[in-house]
Amino acid sequence: MGLLQEKLAKYTEPQRVKALGLYPYFREICSAQDSEVIMDGKKVLMFGSNSYMGLTNHPKIKQAAIDATEKYGTGCAGSRFLNGTLDIHLELEKKLAEYVGKDEAICVSAGFNVNMGVIPKLVGPHDYIIYDERDHASIITGIQLAMTPSKNKLKFKHNDMDSLEQKLQMCDPKAVKVIVVDGVYSMEGDVAKLPKIVELAKKYEAAVYVDEAHSLGVFGNQGRGVCDHFGLTKDVDLIMGTFSKSMASIGGFCAADSSVINWLRHSAYSYIFSASMTPAATAAALASLEIIKSEPERQTHLWEITRYAIEGFRNLGFEIGPTETPIIPLYIRDNDKTYMFTKMAFDEGVFINPVVSPAVPPEDTLIRFSLMATNTKEQVDFALDKLGSCARKLGIIK
Repeated sequence: MGLLQEKLAKYTEPQRVKALGLYPYFREICSAQDSEVIMDGKKVLMFGSNSYMGLTNHPKIKQAAIDATEKYGTGCAGSRFLNGTLDIHLELEKKLAEYVGKDEAICVSAGFNVNMGVIPKLVGPHDYIIYDERDHASIITGIQLAMTPSKNKLKFKHNDMDSLEQKLQMCDPKAVKVIVVDGVYSMEGDVAKLPKIVELAKKYEAAVYVDEAHSLGVFGNQGRGVCDHFGLTKDVDLIMGTFSKSMASIGGFCAADSSVINWLRHSAYSYIFSASMTPAATAAALASLEIIKSEPERQTHLWEITRYAIEGFRNLGFEIGPTETPIIPLYIRDNDKTYMFTKMAFDEGVFINPVVSPAVPPEDTLIRFSLMATNTKEQVDFALDKLGSCARKLGIIK
């Protein structure tokens, strides 16, 4: 065994959890991603998906992907920069820019790659990035790749505006400063305090970058996101979003004014040096965007079912924190108990996601329960009943 293998062989946590019969990852789904899925030959209610609009099995979107594949083939065989730009890529970028209220947009083949490619190109050696401690891993990766020194990468306490202002006061007033936040935090389900963030950004002449991955489709007029929800689209400099959640596809985008997009189009590595979005994925995102805009009843129902579920969990005695979105954390605060709860729920026909250390500190482990516009009250009632029963057996609630 070489030194590399010897080092990595010391990582045995998955083997330990498998030996307990509690391993909760890479579970096989044999059906479409919908409010009900087939797993291990049985029907299971899906409360672990990011498909907030419930569009992944929509016939119009599936047909759009099929039609695009028949017309353009299965791939573009190159990057957008060279031979991989299709007319539907340009159409999607134009419609996205109009949708989120910016001059222009660029699309990248994965949402993670948007943050990883865009953020490093916004700052230089003497500039600053100020970011929330609970920003998504893709944001953290982008920050790590930035050329600005470590001392200029300033992390503030989660949604703590006093902490943010303290970090801004540490910056050189003449340097570029970029505040990077999630619009909705993907594990806790709380919303960025964008009005105060924008206020501080203006005070200290900083730019604002908002990741709308978990808020597009959910917040704002026609699902335009938290920037639109707060009426701050013009005050936010860059808006990022993904297609793998509400938009039932894969990929992501960044929208901003023309000067910013011109720079990114010629400098962002993940845009220049990655293969283009497939024709099917591009067409699916286009079709999803039109459905989100034309079927506002989906967003309305999602909020109705969200409020219903939040009230139900609180009435059962679950600790769910300050969530105000379709992402509802059920705090367990124990790694193994979180694994046990996940398995017990699955055995009862409810799919949920465990979030354990090192993703969160051991004392903050939780179950991530998420809702879709296609979930019904009957399904939520079933989940509340089963999860409440499992939690009582484990001593999580009384």
